Amino acid sequence: MDAFMVIADPTRRRIIDTLREGAADVTTLIERLDVSQSLVSKHLGVLRDAGTVRVEVAGKRRVYHLADDPLPAVLAWVTPYHRKWANAFDRLTHLIDSDADSAADDHDNTKDDNRD
Repeated sequence: MDAFMVIADPTRRRIIDTLREGAADVTTLIERLDVSQSLVSKHLGVLRDAGTVRVEVAGKRRVYHLADDPLPAVLAWVTPYHRKWANAFDRLTHLIDSDADSAADDHDNTKDDNRD
């Protein structure tokens, strides 16, 4: 399954978000997400097959971790847009700061004019 199909399902996104905070077993995921065991297991299987999560066997428990590079295709697709938006916000911040500096200078000049 491709990465975009992986994140298309809201339950899988919630599992990914939960595992981003730290490893969890199925019982923990069931409690945190308030969903059935069968649903969590189904989605963990999809996430595991897609390479989004990895599983560690700890005794009778299976502990799930977010993979080191869980969604490379999504990251590759989003990165150019992130750069574009970040650059636009940087320019906007610079413009706002310049306007604020100009307004402060104008205010200081007005105070000086009022003292005369």
